[in-house]
Amino acid sequence: MSDTGKRGLGLCWKFLAGCGILAVVALVIGFTPLAGKLKRGLKEVFAPEPVVVRADETDLRRQLEARLRAEMEDELERELAAMKEAADKAAKQVAGKPELPETVRVGTVTDVRKLRSGIAFKTEVKTELGGVASEERVDDESYVASYQLRLRVPKAVEGLEGLEASNPDLGKILPGLGVLLEDAVVSPFFHALYQNKMDRVRRNANTLNELLTKHNVYDCETILHCVAPNGRKVFLMQAEMDVVSDGSDGDRLPEMPEEIVKSTHYQPFTSYGWAKRTKTPNPMVKGWEERIKVGTKELNDPKTSAARKQWLRDRIAYLKRGVADMKWRSFLIAEYDPFIVIPVNLLTSGDAFAPKVGDYAVVVYGKKVYPAIVGDGGPTFKVGEASLRMAKELNERASPYSRPVSDLDVTYVVFPRSREDKKGPPDYVKWRQRCHELLQEIGGLGDGYSLHEWEDQLAVPEPEPVDEEPAGEDAGGTGGEGEVNPPDSPASGGSAPVAAPAGPAGG
Repeated sequence: MSDTGKRGLGLCWKFLAGCGILAVVALVIGFTPLAGKLKRGLKEVFAPEPVVVRADETDLRRQLEARLRAEMEDELERELAAMKEAADKAAKQVAGKPELPETVRVGTVTDVRKLRSGIAFKTEVKTELGGVASEERVDDESYVASYQLRLRVPKAVEGLEGLEASNPDLGKILPGLGVLLEDAVVSPFFHALYQNKMDRVRRNANTLNELLTKHNVYDCETILHCVAPNGRKVFLMQAEMDVVSDGSDGDRLPEMPEEIVKSTHYQPFTSYGWAKRTKTPNPMVKGWEERIKVGTKELNDPKTSAARKQWLRDRIAYLKRGVADMKWRSFLIAEYDPFIVIPVNLLTSGDAFAPKVGDYAVVVYGKKVYPAIVGDGGPTFKVGEASLRMAKELNERASPYSRPVSDLDVTYVVFPRSREDKKGPPDYVKWRQRCHELLQEIGGLGDGYSLHEWEDQLAVPEPEPVDEEPAGEDAGGTGGEGEVNPPDSPASGGSAPVAAPAGPAGG
């Protein structure tokens, strides 16, 4: 087998091993509570779960599993594409019948190019004449490669002056910020973030895999832990903003574009979820059930390889868990709901300053302040993510494929332990009021500044009032007052349709 073939096969096994580890983790951690139910029989164990909100940790495990799967599958696609390219190149060389050289050219060839997004990559390949092949093949010095990657770890910005270097109006918008920052300390999560980045770069560099972009390495200016005069803890982060486009909710959005429903990349879940309130099915269920059907057909095909069958079993089990979840819970929708994303290691931390799913937050950009909640968990090696709805409010050109803010001038202020006891559908009026109250605890907003008011784009419109018409034949009456009900009014038995997203929100 060729080197490229071995490499692709090894990657397939690596993917399957990763899926197996995830499955074991899910069995050990996620399904441990089922042990007590076994006494009541398998029928009760596998019966539909009661309509209660699961622990945040379960949601976050699902998010992490989905992200890991996406990363491994993307890596597999890249490797297969590289194998195909190498095979095509070799075929062309054979077809062209290049002339054979009379001797081997030796010497040094240098090259300076860019890796991903601005990482300078300097190479030098030096060849020289040696001894016979039987000797050189056992000499460790005959074929040697060295690779050195330098990466400077940044220090965290501290104090109002440092933050105002990114946003000169920050002190005016939040007049109490100066006092709040006097005793602020750099969060250990800042150091953990960059340690995770370094570990990831080191691991990928050692295996010659794709590296983090320079942009994604330096995506966070600071993370600070602050305490207000009344004891309120505040988590403050200065970073960029990337876009998240996940989520689904059949109650509020019963239809979604076909390209999203059939997408293998779009994730129907967010870490913030709540019990469904209607019988309207989640629109993403249809696509996931179709994928289960297709996967099952391939699984039952005798021509399918054993390795592929193992992968299919794991994938089908994952899809079935997702379908069951979508049938009894609803989630935020990134295209319509304003929320921010926090790394999962913070969301699961017991630290008093660590944000949790559902905690209230405000985003400050330019001269505007936006209320939000912590709605989803993200990777542990990057920060500065928000929903598509939030992103487009900051920059109308933002999309699932285009970040709204590339510079480190977005301020995220999160109020740990401020979440509601019970989760439910987004209530933008309540979110704004609570964010206003929490801001008051740290000095409020400056003169001339106010919290943004989010419009509920998924609210079912009220039927317009209908003018009463005088009695008569034209009104359809015979002496009383007539009234015409719009076809979608409650009186007519209909309901106003909810608009589907304007465009794709895959990611």
